[in-house]
Amino acid sequence: MKILALESSAVACSAALWGEEGLIAQNFQQSGLTHSRTLLPMAHDLLKNCGVNLSQVDVIAVAAGPGSFTGLRIGVATAKGLAWGEDKDCAACSTLESMAWPLAFYPDAVIVCAMDARRKQVYNALFQTNGEKLERLCPDRAIGLEELGEELKKIEKRKIVVGDGAKLCYNECIGSCPNITLAPPSLLFQKASSVAQAALDNLEAAVPAAELAPAY
Repeated sequence: MKILALESSAVACSAALWGEEGLIAQNFQQSGLTHSRTLLPMAHDLLKNCGVNLSQVDVIAVAAGPGSFTGLRIGVATAKGLAWGEDKDCAACSTLESMAWPLAFYPDAVIVCAMDARRKQVYNALFQTNGEKLERLCPDRAIGLEELGEELKKIEKRKIVVGDGAKLCYNECIGSCPNITLAPPSLLFQKASSVAQAALDNLEAAVPAAELAPAY
């Protein structure tokens, strides 16, 4: 099983190849260039350097939202284009769930996923960890920072904030929420390898390229 994963939902852009042994390779770029210029060449070079043809990829996964309107459209369009010619299925992954997966190894914590939605709001979802898997505690949503802070106050166990809105959320909540920390720097931002993990957990939901759509 090989998964080619794409992430272009926010400022950073990345592509990853995941196999039976786990992460094979990942390209990551946060250079300020538009994803329309970087994502497809990044995926092409990744496969070439790994000696893998697109025909050998089983599923193409993409962060389908929430996120930047333009970024999501670029990611989904790229996934559809790659999948269509090779008749591959696509996995549309929640950006928020994807960013939580690298933190699933914590034995008992609540992962607070946060993407900056402007106007003192974040795109957010909460997940419970058990050391291996994630349990979703709420749907993907846009929520005000003040409202989210009130909700997090009621959760006594360890809370780990992740995503490009993590620092915004952490700074809002640090004074009033017990046991809240930022994710480690290496796991803080969205990456394509996390999208591959989310896709691997829900491969039965993969669809033909024609049915793939972003979730703004």
